[in-house]
Amino acid sequence: MTTPPHRSDQRLRLPRDARRVTLLEAALAAFSQNGYHATSMDDIAERAGVSKPVLYQHFDSKLDLYLALAARVADDVVATITSALDSTPDNGARIAACVRAYFEFVDRPASGYRLVFASDMGADPAVATVLDDARGRCAEAVGRVLRDQTALGWTECVLLGTTLVGMVQSAARQWFEDGSTIPLAEAADLVTMLLWRGIAQYPQVGDRATS
Repeated sequence: MTTPPHRSDQRLRLPRDARRVTLLEAALAAFSQNGYHATSMDDIAERAGVSKPVLYQHFDSKLDLYLALAARVADDVVATITSALDSTPDNGARIAACVRAYFEFVDRPASGYRLVFASDMGADPAVATVLDDARGRCAEAVGRVLRDQTALGWTECVLLGTTLVGMVQSAARQWFEDGSTIPLAEAADLVTMLLWRGIAQYPQVGDRATS
């Protein structure tokens, strides 16, 4: 009769990508609980159930690990916005979907929003680059919709996309950090109304335009 492998042996057999995901999840939990500065690589390794040398096989430093986590959260934000944009051909509904999806992302503890987008780590140049890239990708995603729906040029569409993304981000952060008593759906609707009344003023083209 063959003896079942010990649990630790099973962990050792995890593919590299799967191991990396496990380590990132452990880092997210550790950083979220104690903050970046108060969390050590030992803490993360212990939470992940691996030795510190194994952790260093995947990440050169705590900052390297944080950057990988920030990149993943940033990708999730971009995916959230693009998915909302693609969810309906109706322009007003698009804006509502984007705003609601972002507020829900901000409000979800496991999303990593607070750790990445509401952290003093944003002052680190490498982290700032990740965050700026995410904002740029979201702005361009919105800009592509505006380009298809209006007679505006690409530069104008990206400018408006950047403005819209910045407004939603600022509003959601204010709502979250102040512990607002306004329910999420109501807060999202307030922001949506402001954005839609502004965007609706731009002439739209083709049968895709909606009022």
